[in-house]
Amino acid sequence: MTCQMRYGCSHFPCLDVDHETYRLPDIEVDPQLIRIALISEAPPTDAGDYYYADGRPQAGSLFEQTTVLAFQDAGVDVTSLQELLDLGIYFTTAIKCAKRNYTVKAATLKTCSKILEQELSHFRYLRAYLLMGDMAIRSLNYIAQRSGAQRVIPAGSTYKIRGAAYRFHGVRAFPSYLQAGPSFFIEKSKRAMIAEDISAALRLLDTQSVD
Repeated sequence: MTCQMRYGCSHFPCLDVDHETYRLPDIEVDPQLIRIALISEAPPTDAGDYYYADGRPQAGSLFEQTTVLAFQDAGVDVTSLQELLDLGIYFTTAIKCAKRNYTVKAATLKTCSKILEQELSHFRYLRAYLLMGDMAIRSLNYIAQRSGAQRVIPAGSTYKIRGAAYRFHGVRAFPSYLQAGPSFFIEKSKRAMIAEDISAALRLLDTQSVD
């Protein structure tokens, strides 16, 4: 049984993002089948580059191309975002409007993390969060801190903190690098680490308990 999830922003208080590019995953999914939530940075300025369009994965978009390549690097035999969704992997962004500059203010991340929290709350059977970049890492930390927990991922360079077993409410969290968009093609070392992190998350789907 699929459902259209309800959440979003109503007042758009953030000044360092482009509100005209506000995008939510406009797809119907069965929340009970989702096992991994991959959270990247922000939607692209061009809607044609985003994960989804018209209620389905957007075939040929830049986000689809780089994401599929990332999973292929990890040894997954797929050619589309739809195939990954069918495997129980959900794709979203930490903030819901495109950035105006390279980074956004902490207040923007905190505000948008409330939307992300509502979004993720639909998935009761998650095994892993793939946190693709610093904005995704910080957003999950804000969600945890609002719940009264400590930050999930410690401060530090991603390459130094990767590999440890971080958890939030029993769900493993994998800090990694951004896989969505043109930056994916720039640094081969980061691309290799992304593949390792995806592989580690996927291995959880083959076990009955989180190790």
